[in-house]
Amino acid sequence: MIDLRSDTVTRPSAEMRRAMADAPVGDDVFGDDPTVNKLEDVAAQMLGMDSAVFVPSGTQANLIALMTHCQRGDEYIVGQSAHTYKYEGGGAAVLGSIQPQPIDAEADGTLSLELVKSKIKPDDPHFARTRLLALENTTDGKCLPLDYLAQARRFVNEHQLALHLDGARVFNAAVGSGVDVREISRHFDSVSVCLSKGLGAPVGSVLCGGQAFIQQARRWRKMLGGGMRQAGIIAAAGLFALENNVKRLSDDHENAEFLATGLQGLQGVDVVACSTNMVFLDYQCDFSRWESHLEEAGILAKVGKRTRLVTHLDVSRDDIEHVINAHREFFGECP
Repeated sequence: MIDLRSDTVTRPSAEMRRAMADAPVGDDVFGDDPTVNKLEDVAAQMLGMDSAVFVPSGTQANLIALMTHCQRGDEYIVGQSAHTYKYEGGGAAVLGSIQPQPIDAEADGTLSLELVKSKIKPDDPHFARTRLLALENTTDGKCLPLDYLAQARRFVNEHQLALHLDGARVFNAAVGSGVDVREISRHFDSVSVCLSKGLGAPVGSVLCGGQAFIQQARRWRKMLGGGMRQAGIIAAAGLFALENNVKRLSDDHENAEFLATGLQGLQGVDVVACSTNMVFLDYQCDFSRWESHLEEAGILAKVGKRTRLVTHLDVSRDDIEHVINAHREFFGECP
């Protein structure tokens, strides 16, 4: 099956599996797993941060970041559709006693800093204490503009806030923007990076930040059940991903562009292309028939009013051509 539901469906390559099998291991809770330590050092260096901590998931990485930046009764400002607010089970509120203040994002994925300013609470016992601004990059496949990141940094400095980046696909953002990832990460106090999306590892994320920040983050990781033992076996996959699969993200972006171009002109279909590895289709028809048609053609996709197609390392150019032909066949019949 050609699986376009997400880039989380990637499977480890033979070379990655060998790296996992051969990885030297120790007890990471004791801090003596050499592969985990190397992964954290490499991630921190790549993002220009002092330190990093390896965690099981992106959800846990973001939750740890929020709980490290904020105390009980504090607040973070976040996009209405941001992953840390909408798709992570309300963990900040449930487990961290942190109040989210969601706001609508602009069309390019940014949060209006004027709107953010209007949501910062006064220093008054009636209100939660606003401590953090959380951004996401990429968002719906779009890269946040670099000048906006610089503006956000100046803004949080002016208002004594911390700045966290949900950088699940931050390497896609860097490749899509044509810059080193440090040109993005340098504006933030903390950055979470997912290793199991386009980078192709089977599991895991890293949270990067300052030395004191990561030291506290390790305490939250343990409390949240993220302390792992011989974790070098899975850390080796993340290390392989960082060392081998970053530059090749451009292949996924090119395939997404090729897909978007090939789908242009289909009757009644609005094709929205991004600068990374996602294509969105807006269409009104029998969604179950569309999805069944794709499955019969060997294609998996989450079909709906807005359908997202995601390219990744397990999708080739030949696969993309097959997907284009399958859509042309279907929409030629669809009223």
